[in-house]
Amino acid sequence: MIHSRTRTHRTISYVTFTFLLALYFALIVNIPIYKELYSIFNQLDGVKIGFVLSIPIFFLAALNFLFNLFSWPGISKPFFIILLFMSSVVSYAAYNYGTFFDYGMITNIVETDTSEASSYLSAYSLTWILLMGGLPALWVFFMRLSNQGSWLKFTLMKLASMIVSVLIVIAIAALYYQDYASVGRNHSYLKKMIIPTEFVSSAVKYVNKNYLTTPEPYRTVGSDAKQSQQALQAAKTKPTLLFVVVGETARTQNYQLNNYSRATNQYTIAQNVISFQDVSSCGTATAVSLPCMFSELTHNTYDHAHAMNQDNVLDILRHAGINIMWKDNDGGDKGVARNVLYKAVDRTQKNTLCDGSTCYDMSLLEGLDQDISNLKGNRIIALHLMGSHGPTYYKRYPKNHAKFLPDCERADIENCSIEQIVNTYDNTILYTDYVLNQLINKLKALETQYNTALIYVSDHGESLGENGLFLHGMPYSLAPDFQKKVPFILWMSPGFEKEKQIDTACLKQEAQQKGKFSHDNLFHSLLGIMDVKTTAYQPALDLFQTCRQP
Repeated sequence: MIHSRTRTHRTISYVTFTFLLALYFALIVNIPIYKELYSIFNQLDGVKIGFVLSIPIFFLAALNFLFNLFSWPGISKPFFIILLFMSSVVSYAAYNYGTFFDYGMITNIVETDTSEASSYLSAYSLTWILLMGGLPALWVFFMRLSNQGSWLKFTLMKLASMIVSVLIVIAIAALYYQDYASVGRNHSYLKKMIIPTEFVSSAVKYVNKNYLTTPEPYRTVGSDAKQSQQALQAAKTKPTLLFVVVGETARTQNYQLNNYSRATNQYTIAQNVISFQDVSSCGTATAVSLPCMFSELTHNTYDHAHAMNQDNVLDILRHAGINIMWKDNDGGDKGVARNVLYKAVDRTQKNTLCDGSTCYDMSLLEGLDQDISNLKGNRIIALHLMGSHGPTYYKRYPKNHAKFLPDCERADIENCSIEQIVNTYDNTILYTDYVLNQLINKLKALETQYNTALIYVSDHGESLGENGLFLHGMPYSLAPDFQKKVPFILWMSPGFEKEKQIDTACLKQEAQQKGKFSHDNLFHSLLGIMDVKTTAYQPALDLFQTCRQP
């Protein structure tokens, strides 16, 4: 008899179980949105107390309704255990970095390699996840659930709970509809912060689009591509050698070349480079920006599935007979280099440049002379940098390159001061500048053999605590310019300028223009400067076109 009472005490109904989980999500897991609402309400002249108090009740009722749809014998425990762990990760990132887990972020997460993902782990993040996700997951695992008799009774109780939830939502809407509508219209991004609805729906969309939808037919672009006769003739005596350097997480606001107060470009500033002052990225995450910038699709027309199922500019250049190699130190090319010669830095090695999980970008210069000589004719080498990838900024540069101090030597940057975070980030920009300088010196040493040039452009920017935001990946329409404005730097040898008939003074003047340049220009600029003729080429988007002599 005593045993029976003990067992009854440890057993709860599915309806109660679902309600308690909804209550936990409404009050605890969703603290990021309460943090944001607190900031919003502080800026308003006045807020109704009833409206404020209704918000967690609204979340509770809505989540209770949704959770009841998944609360069934056999699936409840595994479903909610997984959901708790995933939601705790989302809550941690949203609260500490202001990250939104929409479709774009899900894409970025799926395409992030293990080394890159591990950089986000820290004692603080693990503690957060274990306390918010692990402990309630244990409670779910050990809890005894009862359907309280017949399936009819079970179903009726579930329906009653859902109906009550709907009535509560209706009642709140009747009382405070104008308040919800006003806040919602003025801050539409708030719906992207609700956990778990936004990240779950985005994940479902990603799976459906990428794994359950029939892929569209592959589209060949620029099959008519040919190099000009002049370019082919020059390749026989003095070929073109172009380095296309793709940066990572570098924002233009921290570039000395673009009027930043700190000497973050102390190496390249003496190299007579041209720095384009106002360049917009295609996206706010690598998974979008990288394939977009090499695609004929623009920021306004970009679709990931389309981009992955058609030729990009590297493919078109290859159609024209230009030899191309991609060297990667950033965990992958996101499908951009799928049809060209590819080499990745071995980040498992341990030496002065690598620690077994990550390597400094100077590792890309190893074997570069041999890489160049292995190619034929006019050639391009694309180098994908680790650059300023966070949050472990301190791992992107050697200690002897730490000019700006004190820096933040930890992954949980939210526990460092803003000064430390900016110092550490600026050190990454300075180290990238050092790498670019070494690449330029390499090209200078090869000027007698090749007409040489270097293009550097970052994939997206970064937030460093402005308005409480960190890292990147916000929806483009909501993202600040810190995440969307990127550096674009050009260096050309005298031989390259002469061969391509470039008016350098004109190009320097063009580089000062505002609101004209973006990632959309890269596709057509590469085709133009490599003298490739194709119907895919649009002169209006070639940033060299205006300043080339006829």
